[in-house]
Amino acid sequence: MPLRPVRRRRTTAGAVRAALLALAVATVTVLSAAPPAAAADTWTEVGSDRADPLTESQGLASVEVPAGSANRYTGIGTIPFSVSTRGWNHVGDPDASYDGYYVEPYQSDSNNAKMYRVQAPGGAWSEYVHALGSGEALNNSWAAITPNSQWMLSGEWGTMTRFLVFPTPGANRATSPSANLPQVSTVLLDHAVRDVQGCDFTGPTTLLCASDDPAGTLFGITKPLLQIDLSAEPNGASDVTGHVTALRRLPLRSSCSGTFEAEGIDYDRRSGTLRVIVVSPGFCVLTDSKTYRLTRS
Repeated sequence: MPLRPVRRRRTTAGAVRAALLALAVATVTVLSAAPPAAAADTWTEVGSDRADPLTESQGLASVEVPAGSANRYTGIGTIPFSVSTRGWNHVGDPDASYDGYYVEPYQSDSNNAKMYRVQAPGGAWSEYVHALGSGEALNNSWAAITPNSQWMLSGEWGTMTRFLVFPTPGANRATSPSANLPQVSTVLLDHAVRDVQGCDFTGPTTLLCASDDPAGTLFGITKPLLQIDLSAEPNGASDVTGHVTALRRLPLRSSCSGTFEAEGIDYDRRSGTLRVIVVSPGFCVLTDSKTYRLTRS
């Protein structure tokens, strides 16, 4: 009789060992078959520069062509008089393609359209107008050009789950200043974003974005730096999805207390430097608004 419980315990122990072994094998198999998750970058502040409230308060872009070009900035003071008198009264965060097309996004309260002012590598300026689609917001806060120069992303103000995709005006041969600039596809985000003020590509399928979100209810922090990992490179023919990750809160420092405003963002691939404009609250908008510099760590 004593042998029967012993056998029963041995049989149970063997079954447990076998089950654990099977589970371990299955786990290894599943893990080896699963695609690796996109790793979120860590960005650390390395310095800052004062941002002029009139000419450096909306956006910025590093320009590679011609070689040795200075960084470009936008603000209310950079809007040409001939542009503002036609109703284009706000300029957003610009971008420049790697082959030398510089694009500034404009919006209007009355034109029922968005406008992109483009400087070609040779220096000539032209304007491309996009008529608003059904349900499309009129604001035109930013432009982000894909590394292959052919496609341009733009976003809408408020709480959104999409970015719009256009052929890059000027750089894409299918575009013309005399024709409407069409929306050709959409980036479908897997998490809502709020009040995005600028985005820039750090690679073919990765964007960094500055959000002016004042509430902090979407990610648990206000004014977040966001990383968007796309399922594929935008191609203008089909939609892609975007996985959203909040990396950190943007730097917020000022002699004044109150509400900061996160603005444009730029990634310079030559130095690996990320720059983002944050406008200070109150009177300090004039004195200590900053362009922060961050690097990947």
